[in-house]
Amino acid sequence: MQEAQSEVWMHIKFFLEEPSAEEALKHILPKILSPHVTCIFHVFEGKEDMLEELPNHLKGLQGIPNDWRIIVLIDEDRRDCHQLKERLEAAAHEAGFVTKSSAAPNEDFQVVNRLAIEELEAWFFGDVEAMHTAYPRIPINLQSKAKYRNPDAIKGGTSEALEHLLIQKNYYRGRISKPTVAQNIAQHMVPSRNRSKSFQVFLEGIKACVGKELLV
Repeated sequence: MQEAQSEVWMHIKFFLEEPSAEEALKHILPKILSPHVTCIFHVFEGKEDMLEELPNHLKGLQGIPNDWRIIVLIDEDRRDCHQLKERLEAAAHEAGFVTKSSAAPNEDFQVVNRLAIEELEAWFFGDVEAMHTAYPRIPINLQSKAKYRNPDAIKGGTSEALEHLLIQKNYYRGRISKPTVAQNIAQHMVPSRNRSKSFQVFLEGIKACVGKELLV
């Protein structure tokens, strides 16, 4: 006799800039969401493709059920974060959705727009313990160095900083697969200890969607 499946209470559709974000979230989300929440992903071919195509995708979701939420995650990439957020908000509003940022108190919303500042890799630097577990030659006390103290403000870009670190520690030579690195690190991440402010804001956005169904 087959065991009955858990009742699904909510669905979240994620719109993501690149495959590495999907790989990271596949490992992070089961640590923070109960089995009552299901997640599906749509991955674009980079930032420009996302900004161009997202409005049409959102319009195609008009009339979604009440138990659906949409979360859009994009890298800041040293752009004006306010302008980038405004563009995402405008796309949602034009599609007829209420966003978390624009919702009145106690008003239901369907869309949460979030930025990884300045890139997804800042979330990895926010959990050095996970980086060390995945790549032991990365020092466990890396965050004590001034350059890495604030994961969201690493000079020169967090993606470049992580790539340089992994090559320096002889884990890779030449081109690095960002999805592979994301998978290797994310599987060891503990969301509650992450020092990246943009990651914690991302968690707050998910919590606003699911409420009691968040595990952390």
